[in-house]
Amino acid sequence: GCGSGRAAGRSASCRFAHYFVVCGVDTETGLEITSLLNLSVCLSGEGFEHSPVRRSFKSKVLAHYPENTDRNPFNKDAVNMLCMPRGLSFRTQADRLDPQFHSFTISFDDGTRSYGFVHTFYEEVTSPQIITAMQTLCQMHHVEHHSSSLASSPSSSSSSASSPSTSSMDSLASSSFDSTRDTLYVSKALCLVTPLPFLQASRQFLVQLHQAVTSQTAPPLPLESYIHNILYEVPLPPPGRSLRFHGVQGPILCQRPGPGELPLGEYPLGDAFSLLGVDNMVKLLTCALLETQVLLYSSDYQRLMTVAEGINTLLFPFQWQHIYLPIISAPLHHLLDAPVPFLMGIQRRDGAQRSSLNLPHEANLCFVDIDNHCVEAPEDLPQFPDQTELIQELSEVLLQFGLPPQGGVIAKPTTTSSSSPRLSSLVLEDLMEDRRNGNLGGEELAVLERLQALARRCGGGKMSDGGKTLGHVFEEEEEELKAAKLNIQLREVFAGHFAAMFGRYDDFVIHSALDLDSWLSNREGMFNFDKGSFLSVQPTSHLHFLSRFLETSMFSSFVDGKVISRWADREPLQQLFDSRLERERLYDTGSEDSCGCLYRKCTTLFESGTVKIELHTLCQAIERRLLKADHTAIHPHLLDMRIGQGRHHPGYFPKLQADVLAQAQNTNKWSSRVTASRRSEPKRSTVSDQSGVDNEQRQVPTVTQASRGVCLICYLFIQQKYTFARKNLRQSKLLDLTPQAITQTHREFVDGLLSECRLKTKRMLKERMGKESVELGQGEASITGLQENTLIHGLCDLLERTWGHGLQVKQGKSALWSHLLHYQAAQGKMEAPAESPGQNQRTVDDGALPLRGLLVQDMRFIQTMSEGLSDVGQARAWIHLALEKKMLSQHLKELLTNQELLRQLYKPHAFLLCEEEREQFLFHLLSLNTVDYLCFTRVFTSVCIPYRVVIIPMKKLSIAMATVDPWVCVSGELGDSGVRQIPKNTQEIFFQCKNLGRLSTLQLGQENSGLLAKCLIDCVMVYNEITGHTYKFPCGRWLGKGVGDGSLERVLIGQLVSPGAEEDAGRLTGTPPPELASPSQSVRIVLGSLGSRIQEDMREAVNNLVKHFHKPEQERGNLTVLLCGEGGLVLCLEKFLLHGLKSNRLFQRNVFVWDFVEKAVASMETADQMGDLHGSILTKGPPCDLLCHYVSAINASPRNIGKEGKFQLFVCLGIRDRLLSLWLPLLADCPLTARTYEDGALLRDRAAVHSLSRMLHTLNEFIITLETALVKGVDL
Repeated sequence: GCGSGRAAGRSASCRFAHYFVVCGVDTETGLEITSLLNLSVCLSGEGFEHSPVRRSFKSKVLAHYPENTDRNPFNKDAVNMLCMPRGLSFRTQADRLDPQFHSFTISFDDGTRSYGFVHTFYEEVTSPQIITAMQTLCQMHHVEHHSSSLASSPSSSSSSASSPSTSSMDSLASSSFDSTRDTLYVSKALCLVTPLPFLQASRQFLVQLHQAVTSQTAPPLPLESYIHNILYEVPLPPPGRSLRFHGVQGPILCQRPGPGELPLGEYPLGDAFSLLGVDNMVKLLTCALLETQVLLYSSDYQRLMTVAEGINTLLFPFQWQHIYLPIISAPLHHLLDAPVPFLMGIQRRDGAQRSSLNLPHEANLCFVDIDNHCVEAPEDLPQFPDQTELIQELSEVLLQFGLPPQGGVIAKPTTTSSSSPRLSSLVLEDLMEDRRNGNLGGEELAVLERLQALARRCGGGKMSDGGKTLGHVFEEEEEELKAAKLNIQLREVFAGHFAAMFGRYDDFVIHSALDLDSWLSNREGMFNFDKGSFLSVQPTSHLHFLSRFLETSMFSSFVDGKVISRWADREPLQQLFDSRLERERLYDTGSEDSCGCLYRKCTTLFESGTVKIELHTLCQAIERRLLKADHTAIHPHLLDMRIGQGRHHPGYFPKLQADVLAQAQNTNKWSSRVTASRRSEPKRSTVSDQSGVDNEQRQVPTVTQASRGVCLICYLFIQQKYTFARKNLRQSKLLDLTPQAITQTHREFVDGLLSECRLKTKRMLKERMGKESVELGQGEASITGLQENTLIHGLCDLLERTWGHGLQVKQGKSALWSHLLHYQAAQGKMEAPAESPGQNQRTVDDGALPLRGLLVQDMRFIQTMSEGLSDVGQARAWIHLALEKKMLSQHLKELLTNQELLRQLYKPHAFLLCEEEREQFLFHLLSLNTVDYLCFTRVFTSVCIPYRVVIIPMKKLSIAMATVDPWVCVSGELGDSGVRQIPKNTQEIFFQCKNLGRLSTLQLGQENSGLLAKCLIDCVMVYNEITGHTYKFPCGRWLGKGVGDGSLERVLIGQLVSPGAEEDAGRLTGTPPPELASPSQSVRIVLGSLGSRIQEDMREAVNNLVKHFHKPEQERGNLTVLLCGEGGLVLCLEKFLLHGLKSNRLFQRNVFVWDFVEKAVASMETADQMGDLHGSILTKGPPCDLLCHYVSAINASPRNIGKEGKFQLFVCLGIRDRLLSLWLPLLADCPLTARTYEDGALLRDRAAVHSLSRMLHTLNEFIITLETALVKGVDL
């Protein structure tokens, strides 16, 4: 097994610890303030006015054992930086010298992590060189400070001058150092690097080691024995078991979760929730899940780690895919520039304020001020699904454990002076048993005697080594157990929540590739998950969050894992999640459709017995493991050390003997001992198995031995997966501080941004291309699509991150808006003499056509919007507007032409100063001009928009406009403009009103009912002067009495004209070529047309309506277009009723279906009165009565909508009130029909009428709401 003495030669991954490290002052190089620490001093406002005793100096790794391990090479600089993030600190006897504990994590390129646990204490400085150097620095500082304060005092009155200088002198005296009267102390760090987060055990081991150093009596064995033991002889506990090993002063226990349990997570979630409160933790988790940039801020390093690791464990089954550095020391502050999602933590310097942090990225930043219990989330953060119920459930769990849910409780400080070894009666019993079995050597027997003596006198007495009473130890043991149980309960709440949300995720995974090779080579272009279908079955309240979550790297990486599992073993976290889902399905006898189900509490979910894993059992398992060890590691023993080594100097950590710690000591005596003590254990499984699920970030799928080819392919996949998920990241390189490495890191960020832009624009185009096939005007395209909003949100975020990279001068929170403001100011200076102020705003009111597409003009419009937007909101609005105008790439290109401004605002490594990449970036954005977006119109609904309406008469009759006195009323998705009278003798009107959304209908009418007032209108054009969108409302009919159908008012249906299509051919002259033939021509075409073609069109029109209602509500197009537009229901039905109509005999010149409907109804009414006399075969009853009622109500309407308008209204009301399918057979059976229609007419074909009636009947299941413009003036 791994625990044997031979383990040294094997992979270190099955050992409890990888490295033991000591960091501190290097007496040979003396005191150094590195240039990087100088930088940190400036960053933190900790200038040289501080006494040298208060400054930070460079620390060194003084020793580390072993030299290296195969899998996890030792990174000296990184470990030094993370052990002592602030460098060395000095103290005198006047200061507090409490030891401190913190931990850190290092990520490797393959996604695995190591954890470091650090115990920092103060040791008296004995080196004369260091003492002298510090004394000299203090004297120089004193002289400088004294002279500067003297120099400043004469400038003010003597009385006030004396006070600051004296007070500063006092403070100087307290923090200065004089070797004759003061003792100098310096910090030293002991660190244990482990493969898994064994927080409690590592902490206890280090504390015991330090206590042995400070104790007056020497430890039973030299310290080397204990360090050698933990490095080479203590194995990882097997999954589901606990292991006891020995520290200097007593036994220590560590444990690992079993196969069905959540991975090891010892960081106390209770502390994280106590610090921030439930609401803030849920908000922070939401930010992490949506991959915003998360920055933690606290004066205590361990708090940074507790919150970061807490969030990390709650993400299960997903895994954070980006930069993860819970502690970044000052030299790493350049990483705050990273234009990618990150989770980082920085230390708050004494007295520093949030405002003093000059952060380049804030638009999408979640700033977590741990000490002040505050989380600043990015704007418009969606709510976590079922957030209220989740918060309620978490609060109940916390209250059960005696913690207040609102947070703000300061968790126990991370000083470790009071921590003590775990000494419980159980441990004593186990030791006694070991002695009875002859398993204890001489040293251990001695330790046992001391422990028993201690237990005998623990009534109230203190322990000799500054520890506590045994009763106190029991309390501590209880606390640890309580924290472990709380961790399980909180984590299970979230795990249950994710299981409910993604319970059927595998139904939506798309397995399109035939083999791993083809999948890998087409990875970028493949859709592995059917997002649309998944979202369509989710509760509406979850959609905002879920649509954004499905776009994250962590989700796509999770789905990739599922796809890969066809060819290789599943990734451990996914395997665990899937097995839980399968088990839940077995026991879940409830409804099939679990997606839309109500919120289920995790606790009740477990108590109800529907899930095999019960919370109670999980808690019992951990309790059993923590109170009784399953395995015992080999005890520390004497090593072959040189004489005189390992001597005890109280208070000083000794210089360890390197040769005995560099590798495992392989003496026969000890290897036989190990086998004896571990003989009863079941055989350990392979390395990959036992580290399995526990290495939280383990992303390498373990592969069966089926074939080496698959192994190799999977290895390549892992490489690819990492390059794919984070093309711009090599975790190990981030901690490298050489200038070359920093340049390389920023180079990779630049490449990453470019690649992300390429993928995002490609994804946006693909999303739209599917919808473009059905053009905007058809009202079919899913342009209100939630996914589209999500993708545009992602684009805004990408632009903000790109503009934030390398930024050094920023106004407000948005990097992009800040650049725009600087550009606007620069343009203002250049233009100031040329134009009078406010000219641009005036153009809108004057009704002149403002120039479209000017960058600054769009900015001014955004600035005058009355929406109260923040900087970030204004930048987003500007992007939405530019995207809708198809000007985004051009605007940004113009913005970047001002090179001088760029160099002022950005550092040399910034993305925007890399010319080639910048050009390619703009080129990708240019591709978005190929599709139409309505993102500004749809999102900023309350803004005031200037519209221009132009009436275009038929060319030869344009003179007639003079006689007409027209008015218009424009309607869109968001409302209508109200009636607007067009000024005399003009063809256009200009007005401002609240955003109408996408325009759908336009009412066109005239007040003048004189016989001369008539005009043949070709179409009406409406221009949105802000977005540049143009809508065309075709008419092709007369407006006026005694001509056409005598209509004085028409409802026209609009369509969006793609920019460039209508290019100013006749825009201002009002003479575009007439596209619609006059009605009489179209009628003649209809009379001769084939009945089968008409029936086909009819089916198509009904089908479009059915499809419209089957779409998710936010994706439906415009219903009015489907009813009244080209190819809509009204026109198709009109063709159906015109087919075979004997026109010349009955009516005058023009043929109108409405005339027939009126006549038919009149004949029904007379037949009704004379029914008994003539024995009419017409069926009496409600449908017939209603038909008559509706027709007379439409005729009685005060609006002059003409015969075509009346027929349109008749059809729309009939469909709305589910009567049309009943009315058609009535019209067909009416005696008048036989006289009015030819024999071959569709209306006289029973089968055709029956089929049409059935088709219309299918529309009865839908609730149809008509636009106000259609039904105005008819009260039915």
